[in-house]
Amino acid sequence: MEHSFNGDEGGYQRIERFDKESTQKISDHYKEILSLLGEDNTREGLEKTPIRVAKAMQFLLQGYDQNPEDMLRAAMFQEDYKQMVIVKDIEIYSMCEHHMLPFIGKAHVGYIPNGYITGLSKIARVVDAFARRLQVQERLTTQIKECIQDTLNPLGVAVVIEAQHLCMQMRGVQKQHSITTTSDFTGAFERVATREEFIRLISSKLS
Repeated sequence: MEHSFNGDEGGYQRIERFDKESTQKISDHYKEILSLLGEDNTREGLEKTPIRVAKAMQFLLQGYDQNPEDMLRAAMFQEDYKQMVIVKDIEIYSMCEHHMLPFIGKAHVGYIPNGYITGLSKIARVVDAFARRLQVQERLTTQIKECIQDTLNPLGVAVVIEAQHLCMQMRGVQKQHSITTTSDFTGAFERVATREEFIRLISSKLS
């Protein structure tokens, strides 16, 4: 396993881990792709591009090696609290599985505890674990909802994702300002009043 140390960022040292054999194989494929696209992969500017892309793809798709359920269980606490817990504006960076181009946006996640809560940062980590895979936004929304519902067994879960898709902006219809919104709800959030309260809270700005 190769370790890449990227310095101190925001108070912590980021460590990226790459499997040497996989990195080399992916790099070889990208080298061939560059040639098939008409590039000279021996020129100075592209000489190290295949290995960089191989590492970048492993980083962007690291969610396959992560277990979101274990993330939640690692910080589960008994608590007699039965009001909404909302973590909003969670940044999302994911890859569309149809064209392998990024879609970028924000997730808003809420749940109503039923005896257990989880660390707030774990909600963001769950979002990231599912986002760091080849995805479609609709499935990503449902996976986050199901993970929280199945692991914490809350009274309800709500997930809303707003994202811009580069496959729409750079190719295809080329609509640069379009935003796709998806949502999924369980339990208490299936009631109109509860759902509307959640939407109002994620839409509001604190003064």
